[in-house]
Amino acid sequence: VAAACEEKTEFKFLYELDQPVKDRIELIAKEVYGADGVEYSPEANASLARIQKDPELSKLGLCMVKTHLSLSDNPSIKGVPTGWKLKIREVLTYGGARFIVPVAGAISLMPGTGSNPAFRRVDVDTETGKVQGVF
Repeated sequence: VAAACEEKTEFKFLYELDQPVKDRIELIAKEVYGADGVEYSPEANASLARIQKDPELSKLGLCMVKTHLSLSDNPSIKGVPTGWKLKIREVLTYGGARFIVPVAGAISLMPGTGSNPAFRRVDVDTETGKVQGVF
């Protein structure tokens, strides 16, 4: 592993940071996920217009948020779907992390949360007032 880390790489982003944000989102949707295009909610379009007007925000990298259960934004569609468009419901900016975050489909933005998070097993015993289910 150490030797592999020393090898020269030719890493290149799929997009240039000076490309319009919508163009970058559409490039990722088509080239990475196999979508035919992208559909934006009115809220996403409003956010994109605001971001694109800001010379600093518009140059941030993208961090796409979508389900891990499908290449599409719909977790019930398995395999390699064809004839679909990625639906972007909102676009967030995280200035500290230096990312523009397009959010596709209905997905929670709680990082690291599995399909059965531990908070579901936490409760309070109403008779004793003690918390149960915390490790």
